[in-house]
Amino acid sequence: MERKANGVKDPYGNSVDFRHRYPSDIGLAKGLGVNVFRTSIEWARVEPRRGHRDPDALAYYDDLVRRIRAAGMRPMLTLDHWVYPGWVADRGAWDDPRTQADWLRNARFLVNRYKGQGVIWITFNEASQYLYRETLSRPMNLGQLAAMRTALRRTHRAAYDMIHRVDPGAPVSTNVAYGTVLNALFDAALFNDVTDKIDFIGIDYYYGANLENLSAAHAISGELWRIDPEPEGLYHVLKNYQRRLPKLPVYIVENGMPTDDGRPRADGYTRADHLRDHLYWVQRAMADGVNVIGYNHWSLTDNYEWGSYRPRFGLYTVDVRTDPALRRRPTDAVPAYRSIIATRGVPPGYVPKRKPGWCSIEDPIATCLGTTPTPPADYPAPTP
Repeated sequence: MERKANGVKDPYGNSVDFRHRYPSDIGLAKGLGVNVFRTSIEWARVEPRRGHRDPDALAYYDDLVRRIRAAGMRPMLTLDHWVYPGWVADRGAWDDPRTQADWLRNARFLVNRYKGQGVIWITFNEASQYLYRETLSRPMNLGQLAAMRTALRRTHRAAYDMIHRVDPGAPVSTNVAYGTVLNALFDAALFNDVTDKIDFIGIDYYYGANLENLSAAHAISGELWRIDPEPEGLYHVLKNYQRRLPKLPVYIVENGMPTDDGRPRADGYTRADHLRDHLYWVQRAMADGVNVIGYNHWSLTDNYEWGSYRPRFGLYTVDVRTDPALRRRPTDAVPAYRSIIATRGVPPGYVPKRKPGWCSIEDPIATCLGTTPTPPADYPAPTP
């Protein structure tokens, strides 16, 4: 019997069934022209019982990595996207100090298995959200929360050194969620304590805010589709992180826009508009000296988002609740993304559909004083 908890609205089911459709989904990514394919390796699948590794799970991940590389793409593998085995949960999860050693043992096994294959390694996905979601799943007191934060910090630092020993030359990072007014708190979850143990700054940017657009508050209610995007905020975020850590390159690990069950936005702003606008500002940041080395769109297909299939992020939309065939239907962003990749950027003279708002939270000093860059109609977009 399925049990709903923590705001879960839709039964998970088989989701978009990537597990069995990954060969064709990899083909969709290849057809876009992307050269990095991000996925995760779930510890709970690999080691369902302590000391026992599931051969079927390993065969799946082996073939997944093989097919990614055969399609001409580089694997970006996340070692922890907030899922640990049931036996870890039964033991107290991150409350138990043994979890750090067991996590590292599993990570070492996986890095040894996929070393030398050009992998970009991510240790923990969005540590701030990991802590927050963990608190919702198993209510923790402040002492437990602090202990988990310490455990993530120590584990990442040890994993960074281990990966560089086992897979020399492979880049390692942990991606940080950008959080508008809460960003200092988000960074404090892990990022601030490991800046000497990352090879690039991994940023997840979805929502910004300015005094003309405070709609990011809808994230609190989970109505993500009601948020009005702030593309120029990404420019300021990139500039700020590069200013803080000038020797490190920046990789946009996640960026995307949800729609309400796949329906068009009332303002007519499309996924293609969102993609072009954000990449325009990425290119502006690059022209102004930010060393951006990569961009991932979230996501290739729609996904199970915070217990619901209602927010749709996919370049290819999939109606999990009503389409048993789980058909991948392209959005308008598919040809737009393919064109951007083929021409290495938005075209010269492109003007973003969404105009910059006044007084951005991302850089209030510059933007409130009117010194933020505005997109002139004849601005030649640099190519990444």
